[in-house]
Amino acid sequence: MRRVLTAAAAAALLAGSANSAHAFFHLLFQSQPQQQQYNQQYYQQYYQGAPGSRVQISPIPREVVALSGYTPGSIVISTSERRLYYVLPGGQAIRYGIGVGRPGFAWSGTHSITQKRAWPDWRPPAEMLHRRPDLPRYMAGGVENPLGARAMYLGSSLYRIHGSNEPETIGQAVSSGCIRMTNEDVVDLYSRVRVGTKVVVLR
Repeated sequence: MRRVLTAAAAAALLAGSANSAHAFFHLLFQSQPQQQQYNQQYYQQYYQGAPGSRVQISPIPREVVALSGYTPGSIVISTSERRLYYVLPGGQAIRYGIGVGRPGFAWSGTHSITQKRAWPDWRPPAEMLHRRPDLPRYMAGGVENPLGARAMYLGSSLYRIHGSNEPETIGQAVSSGCIRMTNEDVVDLYSRVRVGTKVVVLR
């Protein structure tokens, strides 16, 4: 059996139901095109139908990997690796590719998730408007919104873990400090975490 699971296979395994487990073991023996089709069907279930929404392809596949030393249910972000880990029991974690702050906007610390929003509206903070006066003062949630399909707000900071309408930027340092994911990955993470989840950000 493969030690690294596809995104959809890992999701099926971790969902916990008998039907999901059956789907996971069945998926292991399918061809790559069939696995990709399963991925799309799985993602569409949780996308909740924003007008014009479409499946994004992450340049960094989601994987289940070994990770110890952190509490299950917490989030660990390595900005140098450009990876986010959702910690599972048994010394494992789901690893996602992310985009991070560009030079001068990297940060580290410990926060907790204080809010969760689906298809969030965007109001650029004053600091960003000062740097980019061309930005809109308000943008309603949707596929053109730079916060993407989901957002998780970190403490009292200006930072969020959020989706993106630019999946090609995953794995790069381009943001103003927020942690960006593909919409499919952020929807998956959003479904696993709750308000109060601990988030550890490492350089």
